[in-house]
Amino acid sequence: MGLLDWFYKRSLARYLKKLFNKDNAKIGLYGPPNAGKTTLANKIVRDWSGDVLGPVSEIPHETRKARLEKGIEIKSDGATLNLDILDTPGIATKIDFEDFIQEFELGEGEAKRRAKEATKGVIDAINWLDDVDAIMLIMDSTRDPYNQVNVTMIGNMEARKIPFIIVANKIDEENSDPEKIADAFPNHPVVPISALEGENVNKLYDTMIKHFG
Repeated sequence: MGLLDWFYKRSLARYLKKLFNKDNAKIGLYGPPNAGKTTLANKIVRDWSGDVLGPVSEIPHETRKARLEKGIEIKSDGATLNLDILDTPGIATKIDFEDFIQEFELGEGEAKRRAKEATKGVIDAINWLDDVDAIMLIMDSTRDPYNQVNVTMIGNMEARKIPFIIVANKIDEENSDPEKIADAFPNHPVVPISALEGENVNKLYDTMIKHFG
């Protein structure tokens, strides 16, 4: 089988899978490390099923493997969205084990292990793009939104025609500036929230139902 045939069959399989398996929308949470993806995933799962999805940490790349929570039902103003939540590892353009040593005082062995697993996690997250129905792109509203990860992810989702919402997280922090994110990407919906404090999360649920339902 030639390479073109392989790509055709793979694309057809993905299309048929999405066409005939539409009970739940598979929503991927993407973004740079420490933007708050797992905190938001835990908030969503806790609000609607009483469980949590994974641990969080101040050390980047705590999530090094994609986690999927199935069968979440979100309700708002009489509307319902049935979804599966996919919490993905942080997307990064550079992962250096020495950063773990210098910034977080990890031992060399642990730092190298984390860096190796984090690199695999980035690849895992990118591979999942073939299998999601929509994306919430999580950005840290205390940081400059014009970074390579955010710009590349938006370009990728636009090219793949994947519906997405930008989530401007960490509005509970003093130096937060969600308007800067809205100004940077004016053609896409931006919802400012604090996943940690739960601030404005109901607005996010409304937006999810509107755009993903």
